[in-house]
Amino acid sequence: MNRKILVAAAVLGIIAIALGAFGAHGLKKLIEPEMLITFETGVRYQMYHALFLLFVGTTPLVSEKTKKIVFILTLTGVLFFSVSIYFLACNTLFSFDFRKIGIITPVGGLLLIAAWGVLLLNLIKRKG
Repeated sequence: MNRKILVAAAVLGIIAIALGAFGAHGLKKLIEPEMLITFETGVRYQMYHALFLLFVGTTPLVSEKTKKIVFILTLTGVLFFSVSIYFLACNTLFSFDFRKIGIITPVGGLLLIAAWGVLLLNLIKRKG
């Protein structure tokens, strides 16, 4: 499980860096400044959670069961939260109106909060 978590952390980090560079250089002329800020929020949260998974995958303080739950919540949360933000920020570039599926953004945020909460509960319950 640790290897899977670390690979996912690395992939999320690589994608966050690439999307951050794309946002700063490629999207600057294509979308409104406030939408660029929104896009950057998605990148920032994706990178935060890449680092979060890096911690979870390397720490002995978290049980394997908790690591699996945190991994699933975090990965799904990033997909729902950050990816939906990317599409919402770039909505004017597509023929599909991504505002129709915008409800998944807060769901993703709740999943990310849940991942941190599961980690917190595991650490509180931990003996020693």
